[in-house]
Amino acid sequence: MSATFRKDVEAQTIRLTLNGQARELDVQPWTTLIDLLRDQLDLIGTKKGCDHGQCGACTVLRDGKRINACLTLAIMCDGAELTTIEGLANGAQLHPMQQAFISQDAFQCGYCTPGQICSAVGLVREGRAQSREQIQELMSGNLCRCGAYSNIIAAVEEAMPQMQAEQGGARA
Repeated sequence: MSATFRKDVEAQTIRLTLNGQARELDVQPWTTLIDLLRDQLDLIGTKKGCDHGQCGACTVLRDGKRINACLTLAIMCDGAELTTIEGLANGAQLHPMQQAFISQDAFQCGYCTPGQICSAVGLVREGRAQSREQIQELMSGNLCRCGAYSNIIAAVEEAMPQMQAEQGGARA
């Protein structure tokens, strides 16, 4: 039995803040957040990996918390504040985590990097990682097929103190 979508179902209007900008969007009820970002809004930094929530390539931040965009319906983000990899930098000034990924050479092919960075930013905001082992455990939902894990962990460790210092009043 093949899946068919009802053509008489109307799009739903959602309002959200995306990378600091208020947006009002019409979306079909079955549209995933990853498809809204990539296909409708042309924000292609967020990657579609497994499309099953197992690799973390599509990790973005909803209200500062890490989510898999492939498992999230766009209508579930009504009223939310979303941040993608495109929204982390402040103009030409990179986010501390982005800068740390560069300085620690924490990528090889780069496909998983946007999800890794968003996950790492969310991890620091959670405030639960106090050791290298805890960082490894809390980042375990983000896979890197190239095996750059030690450099990724080093990048998180490098950016964490600056982000924690900024977290009091400014955007982390």
